Amino acid sequence: MSVTLAPAPVPPAAPAARRRTRVLALPEARWALVSLLAFLLGLALDLGGAPVWAYGVPYVIAYAAGGWEPALEGLRALREKTLDVDLLMIVAALGAASIGQVLDGALLIVIFATSGALEALATARTADSVRGLLDLAPTTATRLTGDGEETVPTAALAVGDVLLVRPGERIGADGTVLDGTSEADQATITGESLPVLKRPGDEVFAGTLNGTGALRVRVGRDPADSVIARIVALVEEASRTKAPTQLFIEKVEQRYAVGVVAATLAVFGVPLAFGEDLTAALLRAMTFMIVASPCAVVLATMPPLLSAIANAGRHGVLVKSAVAMERLGEIDTTALDKTGTLTEGEPEVTAVRPLPDSGLDEDALLALAASAEHPSEHPLARAVVAAARARDLPLEPAEDFSAAPGRGVTATVGGRVVTVGRAGAAEATGGETVVRVTRDGVAVGTLALTDRLRPDAAAATAALTALTGTAPVLLTGDTASAAARVATATGLTDVRADLLPQDKVSAVRAVQDGGGKVLFVGDGVNDAPALAAAHSGIAMGRAGSDLALETADAVIVRDELAAVPAVVRLSRTARRLVVQNLVIAGTFITVLVLWDLIGHLPLPLGVAGHEGSTVLVGLNGLRLLRESAWRSGPAQDG
Repeated sequence: MSVTLAPAPVPPAAPAARRRTRVLALPEARWALVSLLAFLLGLALDLGGAPVWAYGVPYVIAYAAGGWEPALEGLRALREKTLDVDLLMIVAALGAASIGQVLDGALLIVIFATSGALEALATARTADSVRGLLDLAPTTATRLTGDGEETVPTAALAVGDVLLVRPGERIGADGTVLDGTSEADQATITGESLPVLKRPGDEVFAGTLNGTGALRVRVGRDPADSVIARIVALVEEASRTKAPTQLFIEKVEQRYAVGVVAATLAVFGVPLAFGEDLTAALLRAMTFMIVASPCAVVLATMPPLLSAIANAGRHGVLVKSAVAMERLGEIDTTALDKTGTLTEGEPEVTAVRPLPDSGLDEDALLALAASAEHPSEHPLARAVVAAARARDLPLEPAEDFSAAPGRGVTATVGGRVVTVGRAGAAEATGGETVVRVTRDGVAVGTLALTDRLRPDAAAATAALTALTGTAPVLLTGDTASAAARVATATGLTDVRADLLPQDKVSAVRAVQDGGGKVLFVGDGVNDAPALAAAHSGIAMGRAGSDLALETADAVIVRDELAAVPAVVRLSRTARRLVVQNLVIAGTFITVLVLWDLIGHLPLPLGVAGHEGSTVLVGLNGLRLLRESAWRSGPAQDG
């Protein structure tokens, strides 16, 4: 079946609806709403002069609806011999009620429940922003069989299946184009703003939108391993992972909570021993317990880091965990691989050199070589043909074509025998690969080919230099001459070539043994040991080996080096927001505690100040979901 004879185009697929968690879909939000409504009813009856039993029932409902879950979690933690700050809030609310401050205790429960609901909503919306990519993948695909075609669920596709993708349809699986020409809108996966031309041999991604042409695609990955599925899995993994700062805070939290309980008993017992009224002493102690609890401190870390992960994911950078996001911002040295990282790993013709007595100019020599190479599938042959097509040179048919591995190709072009093969090492300079062209046994010129440098390589290395204050180190297993060419083009001065995998690891560890923190960026199997040894590792995703992708802390799906300094900047911004949040939380706690100890802090004001600081640090962390956070200027401080 030829895709050029595909059935009539179907209307373009509608954009996938954005997955967005509804507020009341969260149990925390539903319980908080019940608590709030019951509190408002009780408050209205209380202020309206109703009897105690009338407004007491709504208040009890407010206590129960807003407090049962944190109380249960607190008791479970207590059974594990840990003290949860949620339990402190419940004890403080019940203590307020025990001395007749039922309204104040209910207000504390409502604000506490509302704060928990906002935290749950923020976490859900953060995951929504990346997990929504799953909606882009179609649920069915058209699979070609020997008898024609059939519609099957995308989950049932297997590697090697051939799909027919009609105009306007979304591509059902990651794979390779076998036949047809079209454009694919893959901005959601790779971040490219314009549709990308797709021809036979090009890679396509599940969930991207096909343009006006029909394509026949061979499935290259199991649907569970598609780029979209990896994004979802990585975000879920990140949500379950605690950053080092968070783990430190949780360790401190246990001791701090015990200290708060001890201090609360002292705040209650000491004034009481000196003759203060029981109700006043208990009210001051309950207020102290509330304002001293470290809820805002505990919430200071994860929202900025998870928001940064979601933002990076939207731009094609998959950071595997909050730990990885935090570590990216700590690096002070960058080490870069060459082939497949600074370069694209594909050769291109950089010089055409006809011999003076050949009677050929550059175009004629290139056309002659490309005509002979056209039937070949060798990467160098494809590069020669691509260079001729880029100049719109006409190619003559090649007859009697033959290829000898390691020697080149021979064909009859225009009645003359043309051979294109590698030249001797003496003719190669500056990391070039040189091929010699002969006609009827007489040399007529040479072509120089080099690994194509990524367009953004120089800008990315300059940005990394500005971020860390040190130019990146080039670590490559390629020859010194090839490494020198790339280093000159990108402004790098520290170049180490001819390295085996263990040599790259040694270079990384040498820097880290001196107190540095290295970010290694690579793509190949030989880079995996260095990715594992470095403080942080980033893999180039499109051409990266499975081992490198598994080992790295982050993966750049769209293969743009500019994303490396961008994600480092984002990590440093997240770290700064964590520090800001800790300062905000610490300031609120200090001011409110001193106010309660030195003066007289009303319980409702203490509740509002404590819960307000918790909400404030949560919202501050969510700032990193904005588009401007990705495109912000360089962050110099680590």
